[in-house]
Amino acid sequence: MKAIKISTYGESGVLKFTDSAPMPKPGPGRALVKIHAAGVNFVDIYQRRGTYPVNLPFIPGLEASGQVEEIGENVTLVRPGDRVAYTGHLGSYSEYTVIESERLIPLPDNMSFEEGAAFPLQGITAHYLIHEFRRPKPADTVLIHAAAGGVGRLLVQWAKHLGAMVIGTVSTEEKAQAAKEAGADHVILYTKQDFATETKRITSGRGADLVLDGVGKSTFHGDMDSVAIRGHIVVYGASSGPADPVSPNALMPKSISLSGGSSANFIATREDLLRRAKDVLDALGAGWLKLRIDRVLPLEEAAQAHLV
Repeated sequence: MKAIKISTYGESGVLKFTDSAPMPKPGPGRALVKIHAAGVNFVDIYQRRGTYPVNLPFIPGLEASGQVEEIGENVTLVRPGDRVAYTGHLGSYSEYTVIESERLIPLPDNMSFEEGAAFPLQGITAHYLIHEFRRPKPADTVLIHAAAGGVGRLLVQWAKHLGAMVIGTVSTEEKAQAAKEAGADHVILYTKQDFATETKRITSGRGADLVLDGVGKSTFHGDMDSVAIRGHIVVYGASSGPADPVSPNALMPKSISLSGGSSANFIATREDLLRRAKDVLDALGAGWLKLRIDRVLPLEEAAQAHLV
């Protein structure tokens, strides 16, 4: 079986192609999926670097789409030939994987495998971030960091769909254009402007009702300044490193609510997984939510996808 393996932590060069990985077999309750496309996400980079340690050696990748090829005993949720997608299961940089059948999402016939590999992790992440902490409503202001990224663009679209004013932060003019195309009302280049100052200026001093932060260390201090009285900050990533510690008492002057997000905790049951996936797929089908697939590479060139 063809696969990408990581035997030591490091930069993209540690992604090694092999065509002799052992072929997995499905046990009870599991399905063998032939992978047609695998998604690439920041969490893959964190695991490759050892920021989020994984037992070595391992096959990276946490989401994919494909077809069920074989099922184990007691599997009733899927059958061979079914088109499926999944997220949260390590090993998608390969030709095949074995996964618990209850973690498989039915893939609509009108959706390509590339789209099927692009929506689960980012779409479900955007769904829980928008719905579980402080659901935006008209007249709310939502500050979204990394607004041109995969999750960021979906968050912008979803917040706008709910009627909120969206402020996005980005690092370059090119990314600013992408955030505007996604629907952001205001875009701040944090490399040239202080985003906290700009957020307060845009909101006439009020601040943002909801701050969604997948960046972490370089943005969290500014989040505390940017958020409105009784506002909510959600930290769900650490692309610049983990955010610095904060004293609970620091939340008191503005009665700030602070949460940490992890998608695994919001799709822990099949009911939650399918509910969130359905909402994302319905939004994509309705056309107001759009995916952006930057490029498609063969498995052998997986290292190229990690050059960011």
